[in-house]
Amino acid sequence: MVKQPVLFLDSGIGGMPYCYHFHRRNPGETIVYIADRLHFPYGGRKREELAGILSGLTERAVRKFNPKIAVLACNTASVTALGELRERFPDLPFVGTVPAVKPATLASRTGKIGVLGTELTIGESYIKELADENGGGEVIGIAAPELVEFVERKAAYASTGEKIQTVRGYINRFRAAGVDVLVLGCTHFLILIDEFKEAAAPDITVFDSIKGVTQRVESLLAGGDNNSEDTAGNCLFLTGSAPPEPSWVYWAGRLGFSVSLFEEE
Repeated sequence: MVKQPVLFLDSGIGGMPYCYHFHRRNPGETIVYIADRLHFPYGGRKREELAGILSGLTERAVRKFNPKIAVLACNTASVTALGELRERFPDLPFVGTVPAVKPATLASRTGKIGVLGTELTIGESYIKELADENGGGEVIGIAAPELVEFVERKAAYASTGEKIQTVRGYINRFRAAGVDVLVLGCTHFLILIDEFKEAAAPDITVFDSIKGVTQRVESLLAGGDNNSEDTAGNCLFLTGSAPPEPSWVYWAGRLGFSVSLFEEE
């Protein structure tokens, strides 16, 4: 019996921290990571357009891999399309990567919650609703599409100093606004989480949802069939027909994954 994989979906490398954390804790699970570089970035797209893209991508992944769980490893996709995907694919459990607004709101002393994300995520009412459900506060959102591009294109080779300098400008804006908690509301930004924490210390606490997402996937796996008879190789797939860029070989190598193209059938 071929082992059903756990599927991770993102527009690029943003889901890598989630994938890495899950893989480290669950080395016996087969993982398929699909990076939709053909439609990168997701953050500037309309809700309906993005839902259609993700629906088509998921349909192809289901036909090819028959995954047992899908992790929507993109904050933008999770806050805009998760409900529609669950309706479209009722037999496939989805785990979203919703920004960690709840714990940040509960921890804030000033009542000012910073959220750094894509244009689509920052514009969603869902973010403010999450804060209101957990005590309320002023949500101060900053859209940073240029940071998504930096992480996707340059982070693999940037020096620590360059990465610190890149995030410091955002931290300074949040600090000037009186924020004491910061939610990294785009999975791409978690690639720079160490730099964000260094720049934010000691007065701003940085929040992410990596552990919570892994725990949710593990809870679903505990209630299902792990199909442990055979382990296929873990693989990172890229949409589009262009050869994998060196950065993708780098990220796949960190996980010990192979790299392949996820071409149209």
